[in-house]
Amino acid sequence: MSAAQTPIRIGTRASVLATTQSGLVGEMIAARLGRAVELVEISTEGDRTQAAGTPLAAAASTGVFVNALRDALLDGRVDVAVHSLKDLPTYPAEGIALVAVPGREDPRDAVVARDGLTLGELPVGSRVGTGSPRRAAQLLALGLGIEVVGVRGNVDTRIAKVRAGEYDAVVLARAGLARIGRLDEVTEVLDPLQVLPAPGQGALAVECRADDELAAVLREALDDPRARAAVDAERAVLATLEGGCSAPIGALAEVVEGDDGDELWVRAVALSPDGALSVRMSATGDPADAAGVGDRLAKEMLADGAADLTRPSNDTLDPELDKRHNA
Repeated sequence: MSAAQTPIRIGTRASVLATTQSGLVGEMIAARLGRAVELVEISTEGDRTQAAGTPLAAAASTGVFVNALRDALLDGRVDVAVHSLKDLPTYPAEGIALVAVPGREDPRDAVVARDGLTLGELPVGSRVGTGSPRRAAQLLALGLGIEVVGVRGNVDTRIAKVRAGEYDAVVLARAGLARIGRLDEVTEVLDPLQVLPAPGQGALAVECRADDELAAVLREALDDPRARAAVDAERAVLATLEGGCSAPIGALAEVVEGDDGDELWVRAVALSPDGALSVRMSATGDPADAAGVGDRLAKEMLADGAADLTRPSNDTLDPELDKRHNA
């Protein structure tokens, strides 16, 4: 069988969301390259940790869902790996190339609440579940009088906790709900002016071996330049802020048409974990210098006090909240 006839093996986590996302990339490859594809399920440390009921913060940090897929790439078990881009560490992995960022889904966060309620309609004291310190801090900053509590499990598990009355609401990425056909569960989509998403949220990352001739082919076929510029800026914000503070971080960038061509807009926030303090800034620049725009914005935030946003000693947040910044 020639190389052109050999199926491209796509490594994926086994969850419904992961296999759906990998399947979408597989469909793009099949349609644009005329190549057969094969999904190969890989068990990750994050999946095993969640299955064991252990809070992710106690077991690992950024990359917990990524490393096993990268190992499968490097040892030749798969040719391509597909990730939720927000799960990727911001530092490079030797021998691995991020070859494509396909068109991005809506990056906003979404609420799934009992009785069709919005956050503002929930009674004071309502229990709102999230596994993300970023979401928790921004929810607390809204001053709605809700109780933010940790939650684990996949999308179905978290929504089931609302249906069972264990939580009044949970906050999830809208993109994941859209991809698995669960948007009918959403009772509110959160405005980024209130809650900025995680850097890279809503985007997919397509990786392969850096020395594989498939890298250039996939970049040409799958990469969306506007989505790439946006996530490059957001990840630069995250990388620079992570180097100078341990605060929850949100960021959102988009490329818009201006009078003189495309322009990149970036917004970012770093918060104390209780949401009481925050540094929020925005910047514009050239999409061709997306990482530079994000880096400069983050440095301005650090200079304006983001470096001092640390966890209060009298920690009031649920200990099960995942400590990863980009959850």
